[in-house]
Amino acid sequence: MVVTHLALELRFQGKKLRGFRCKLTRSAHGLLPESSWTIAAQILLPYLVSGLGMVAAGIVMDIVQHWEVFKEISEVFILVPALVGLKGNLEMTLASRLSTAVQATVVGFLAAVGAVGLGALTRGRVDVIQAAVLCASSVTTAFIAALSLGLVMVTVIIGSRKVGINPDNVATPIAASLGDLITLSLLAGVSSLFYCYRDLWYLPPVVCGFFLLLIPLWVIIACRSPPISEVLKSGWQPVILAMSISSIGGLILDKTVSNPNFEGMAVFTPVINGVGGNLVAIQASRMSTYLHSWSVPGALPFIMSVRCPGPCATLCSSDVNSKSARVLVLLVVPGHLLFLYTIHLLQGGHTAMTPMFIICYLSAALLQVLILLHMASLMVRWLWQRGLDPDNFSIPYLTALGDLLGTGFLALCFRLILIVSSIRTGV
Repeated sequence: MVVTHLALELRFQGKKLRGFRCKLTRSAHGLLPESSWTIAAQILLPYLVSGLGMVAAGIVMDIVQHWEVFKEISEVFILVPALVGLKGNLEMTLASRLSTAVQATVVGFLAAVGAVGLGALTRGRVDVIQAAVLCASSVTTAFIAALSLGLVMVTVIIGSRKVGINPDNVATPIAASLGDLITLSLLAGVSSLFYCYRDLWYLPPVVCGFFLLLIPLWVIIACRSPPISEVLKSGWQPVILAMSISSIGGLILDKTVSNPNFEGMAVFTPVINGVGGNLVAIQASRMSTYLHSWSVPGALPFIMSVRCPGPCATLCSSDVNSKSARVLVLLVVPGHLLFLYTIHLLQGGHTAMTPMFIICYLSAALLQVLILLHMASLMVRWLWQRGLDPDNFSIPYLTALGDLLGTGFLALCFRLILIVSSIRTGV
């Protein structure tokens, strides 16, 4: 094995944080010769901590679903996956840039417009006051969360490097877990505040206008750095499309949570969505780092030259990316069992932890992750061959797909349990 010491600038999600240099060992098997145990050891603690953060977000969701604003303006549920996914996408593709403030404000506003539109399609009408509350709540939540999470992520990345931990294994779970909890709490609090003062019709437009007027300032500051300016120009498509995909999951959540038979979904939705998004983001990040270390955009390494690998190749091949995928799959069931037990201890949700529910839930979670990992394998290859950085483009799509699959599979679980219960009782 030929060993070469490389002096590399610290990279996180394909973007460089200037000022740090480190020596990494490169081997024939990848940039970092990590064993399965090494990968699991580095991922396990952040994975569990982030999962518990999502459990906390689920408990918050379980509580706030009964608040007046969520009952009167059910479109707020449509905003939940869109805004939670938006924060994870922006912070997991963070380049220490102010462009996140621009993207958060604009996409937060678009998410509210989308929620109003989807609500109008199902209700057949638009309430102007409720639409204004939605827009103001979405923009305010997105902006504040972008500011706070951006600072946290820079700290996490620098800290993980100082203690010798691969940021690809640590930063994405922490970003997503904090994003879920902080964003959901902010959305609930801010929307309730605006709803309480809904009689002040001018308040939501003034708030929206204030944040939108700040956009030129952020653009001017961001454009002073060429790399950040480039992200500001090209980074819109994946984030906006991901928001649209997540909004479909939000529509499913809106229609199911309002049904008394599906009320227990609220506490489990952030968990199944967040865990799936975390694991696939880790895989996409690792694959992107691998490609950056062995090739140039547009050319795949020989070991990844198969254009359309089958599902078995994602888990069963001998390359380092397949190894990490197997580790991630093995974490799904034990992790979710711990998270379900924690929810049970905290008395969250309105669903009994019966063997049937646990089996259905774990099956849904495992199927979600398997699909996401295979999609990551295909998408990262496809983007790289077209000269696009998979870090910036694949993670938003994959986490949004995780939201859609997680919410959809969870709704199917509750529907299946309801059908079986009806058969047993003879109703």
